Amino acid sequence: MREIDELAQVDDPAWPELQAMLADSAVPVRVLPGDGEEGRRCLLQMQVTARSTLGALALNCGGLVLDDGWVRVFGGGSAAVGGLPGLGRVNRFPDRLDPAWHPACGLVVGHDVLGGVFALGGHDPAAAGRPGVPGQMTYFAPDTLEWEAMDMGHSAWVRWLLSGRLDTFYDGLRWPGWREETAALDLSQGITVYPFLWTEEAHEDLAATSRRAVAMREVLGVAADFALRTGRADPGFLGEV
Repeated sequence: MREIDELAQVDDPAWPELQAMLADSAVPVRVLPGDGEEGRRCLLQMQVTARSTLGALALNCGGLVLDDGWVRVFGGGSAAVGGLPGLGRVNRFPDRLDPAWHPACGLVVGHDVLGGVFALGGHDPAAAGRPGVPGQMTYFAPDTLEWEAMDMGHSAWVRWLLSGRLDTFYDGLRWPGWREETAALDLSQGITVYPFLWTEEAHEDLAATSRRAVAMREVLGVAADFALRTGRADPGFLGEV
């Protein structure tokens, strides 16, 4: 186990480069103020250094809010009221440093407003019922209720989020006026869609669906419940919010 100074005080931290990327982002992005103590705790438990994008986000900010709140990227946790929970809370890190602990199903690093979950693959994705390989990003899709492998690691994923390709990724899942509805939410909320996104009715006419702002934990809970009811694989842990 490396000590916090070894993890945080590095010669080539990723944060300056990441700040430049954020400034040049092709999508609207808001950087939340962080809780320094909680960020250091996250860094220590994950045993990643500030050279990595994951470590830089945990140590230097409370998270990122992209596309007016459509995607939320977790960092060290926001000290401000109405901010995002940190990686430690979202992934249920132990209260005290535990060298033996690791996220069995992968590290949840982001959510989208519809209940999509971005997670970094753990040591043995297959054993957790997840696709992909260790260290590869995966996505729990709210319109299929299944996990999908993404051909990128965490750093590449953050660059991809900022590249302007979200419209393509969410093709068929954004309705007229989605931006205004999303921007009106607070960061503890998501959007439920009825008929549900995984139904034929929603696929045929998303604009005709009814939508409601609810607690994000409810959005995730409904998706997990219906995945089991409809005979799909258990999606497992989707993050604590």
